[in-house]
Amino acid sequence: MAERRRVGYSIERKILDEGAVDEMAEKSDSKPSLSEKIKKSMRCSGPRLKSCLLSSIPVLSWLPRYSIRDNALGDLISGISVGIMQLPQGMAYALLASVPPIFGLYSSFYPILIYFIFGTSKHISVGTYAVMSVMIGGVTDRLAPDSNFMIWDNVTNSSIVDTITRDAERVRVAAAVTFISGLFQILLGLVKFGFVVTYLSEPLVRAYTTGAAIHVIVSQLKYTFGISPVRHSGPFALIFTVIEVCYLIPHTNIGTLVVSIVAIIGLILAKELNSYLSKKIPVPIPVELLAVVIATVVSWQVNLEEKYGVDVVGIIPSGLQPPVVPDVSLFGRVIGDAFALSVVGYGIAISMGRIFALKYGYKVDANQELIALGLSNSIGGFFQCFAISCSMSRTMVQESTGGKTQVAGALSSIVILIIVLWIGALFEDLPKAVLAAIIFVNLHGMMKQFMDIPALWRSNKVDMLIWLATFIFTLLFNPDMGLAASIGFSMLTVIFRTQLPKYSLLGQVPDTDIYRPLEDYNQVRQVPRIFIFRSSATLYFANAEMYQDALGKKSGIDITKVLSAKKKLEAKRKRHEKKIAKKAKKAAKKNAVATEQKPERMEQNDIATIEIDAEPDPSLPRAIILDLSPVNFLDTVGVKALRNIRRDYGEIGIEVVLAGCQTGVVDNLQTGGFFSDQVTKSCLFSTIHDAVLHCQSAVTQSQVKESRATYL
Repeated sequence: MAERRRVGYSIERKILDEGAVDEMAEKSDSKPSLSEKIKKSMRCSGPRLKSCLLSSIPVLSWLPRYSIRDNALGDLISGISVGIMQLPQGMAYALLASVPPIFGLYSSFYPILIYFIFGTSKHISVGTYAVMSVMIGGVTDRLAPDSNFMIWDNVTNSSIVDTITRDAERVRVAAAVTFISGLFQILLGLVKFGFVVTYLSEPLVRAYTTGAAIHVIVSQLKYTFGISPVRHSGPFALIFTVIEVCYLIPHTNIGTLVVSIVAIIGLILAKELNSYLSKKIPVPIPVELLAVVIATVVSWQVNLEEKYGVDVVGIIPSGLQPPVVPDVSLFGRVIGDAFALSVVGYGIAISMGRIFALKYGYKVDANQELIALGLSNSIGGFFQCFAISCSMSRTMVQESTGGKTQVAGALSSIVILIIVLWIGALFEDLPKAVLAAIIFVNLHGMMKQFMDIPALWRSNKVDMLIWLATFIFTLLFNPDMGLAASIGFSMLTVIFRTQLPKYSLLGQVPDTDIYRPLEDYNQVRQVPRIFIFRSSATLYFANAEMYQDALGKKSGIDITKVLSAKKKLEAKRKRHEKKIAKKAKKAAKKNAVATEQKPERMEQNDIATIEIDAEPDPSLPRAIILDLSPVNFLDTVGVKALRNIRRDYGEIGIEVVLAGCQTGVVDNLQTGGFFSDQVTKSCLFSTIHDAVLHCQSAVTQSQVKESRATYL
């Protein structure tokens, strides 16, 4: 093994406490007032206006510099490939949203054009997405169930569902929830709330999408078996739906089941072939489009609907729908679902966007992405679209086929426009079972996420617990309630971690100014009679008392017991002084001469006795250093805890100093009332080593003053 390269350095300076550092660095106490901040933010200039315009409408900044020579061919091929994928996926995911398939194509057209103008990611493919669609399906089925649209059929003398009226109502519900979710995203983007996605950790998102995928699979079983179960809502709805599907399996339509099995097997084999040929062909085979075309032709030729009762897509109107104002009366009933949609959609899109931005070296603006998705959804709500996000499968195709800019997405929307205007009606005989098969096969990637569990078990068990809890919550509750419960549980784990931090005593790495936990290193040595204490968590109201208890346990000092013993000793000393004074006064009355000599001796002996009792315990440290480098903020309870520690240990002759305080922590100490006339910034040090040198020099001075044996 190559010899480690060592670069030596030497620094010579005085021991610096926080007050000395402030003086040397000339700390400024002047801060801009709120009015000054508002004036500065409202100030307008030409360059600032231009910058604001370009950041708000990103297409104006990158499109004029678009290189046709470098990007056009790749974007063209990529746009056509993704547009072809959008056709079957849009129709399939419309079934998840419980709306007619044509509205899946609308959702693959309007929002993409909006994102092309306002989005900042060059590679993600926005549009219909399985998880978002099943969340919308839960809302549409809850607010517009089949039971609300039952009519009497005189031909069959039975009740049937008025599908035309039902679908129209479900489209209104989907448009309303989409519009509100878009408004939420715009509002969050305007107030710079893009960081909200940080509450969606990667284990949480992956577990949530896996649980939502199970909801998707269960919701499509009715198309696979050709049955009509009642779709339940609320807690445990998934379990009730599975039970009902199992009950209805004996009534399976054999023709539908055969179509489903053939479609699933054919799609799996074709995708495996695609993977095998991925390095040999520049563009992947449009497997899903071929499946749709072949299934439509076979259904039309064999007449699957009339002969075998196979459910088909049905009437697909040609052309675009005029804009319609979303139904305001529905807003109050869908506001909770809309917020969940806005957070989930943004979380998935920004996660994928950052992956590709990091890979290709550009920046994705989190707040602008919120606004772009919000505009896509809110404007899409006027055109009867349902909420969109980023599709992982289409994004991978867009990137692998050479897509380099948002132009690829715009071209894919043009492909959808052509299909909607002229080709859509040709797919009226397409069996819905084939669309369900496309959904099943596309979800195989999410099913692979179960492998996260053993990986997280090895790397981080708390993250594994978050994964399992999120998955269970998503299964047991609706996806929106499952998301809320999962975020709440994730936040609880953060609090739980601060309740169980690692407390350590630090020692010095020989011949360095580096300090490490004594229990983790063999060559680290404790500084004589100086305890250096560190907690791995920040210090606030939830763990302040635990911090004080841990300091006592690690240092071996029962501060309550020591203070109690000291008070008893002080009381004993005072009683002894009173007793001596009383005896001296009594003896003075008997003999004036004897009284002047004897009390002098007694007083001298008494003074010697008190001095011996006040001698510090040699087993106790002379100083305690609290390493606050892991602490990023202090609340009033935390400040009070530090103040109490310094006071209590100071009463038994142990100096307590703080080291490694960040600027914000120093400000918290200042505003929290930690400093006073007796306690100044001289007890704060920027580094542990400064604090150690200060304590060692204080111990040495004390030893010289008391004429004791030299230590160190």
